[in-house]
Amino acid sequence: MNKKSMWSFRFSTAALVLIPVAVGVNYIGKFIAGVLKLPLWLDSIGTVLAAMLGGPVVGALAGAINNIIYGLTVDPISFVYGITSVAIGLAVGILFYKGYISTFGKAIVAGLIIGLVATIVSTPINIGFWGGQTGNVWGDALFAAVLAKTDSVWLASFLDEIVVDVPDKLLVVLISFGIFKGLPRNVVQLYNNNDKVETLD
Repeated sequence: MNKKSMWSFRFSTAALVLIPVAVGVNYIGKFIAGVLKLPLWLDSIGTVLAAMLGGPVVGALAGAINNIIYGLTVDPISFVYGITSVAIGLAVGILFYKGYISTFGKAIVAGLIIGLVATIVSTPINIGFWGGQTGNVWGDALFAAVLAKTDSVWLASFLDEIVVDVPDKLLVVLISFGIFKGLPRNVVQLYNNNDKVETLD
């Protein structure tokens, strides 16, 4: 991915194929987390991988499409968090492009940043739709405690979200980084080839 193509809507065929694969990975991760009742969501591994390989636009599309499909097939609540998935895809794509996910140490920092981005975007949605809560047992317990002491819905909701989102996105980015590093060089190279492109504009 060169500098001119980072925000381009002209994708290689490999990048276009990557989107449904990423959606599938997201879907499976979220489904497993739901079935096992994990305190994390694990619903953006595909989005992060797509953004690392194809850039921020591809990552954002993968995230948005995932939320639409999950909302149609499993949980309608997923629709309203599509904007969070888009933000995650954009942020990961930018960070990766700038070289901030090039080592394990940097991936940790990137995971924390992505968790904060997701928290900032999701908190107003939580307040608007659910009174500030996330539906996560740990986070909502903290929400109740903070609200009781401060009477601040915004602070309680922000902390409710961040105690779930930061660990979740940190783990997701590290998993995605590990997968990315394990990919054959020729596979990664497919996404740096701008010779054959399809256009969405």
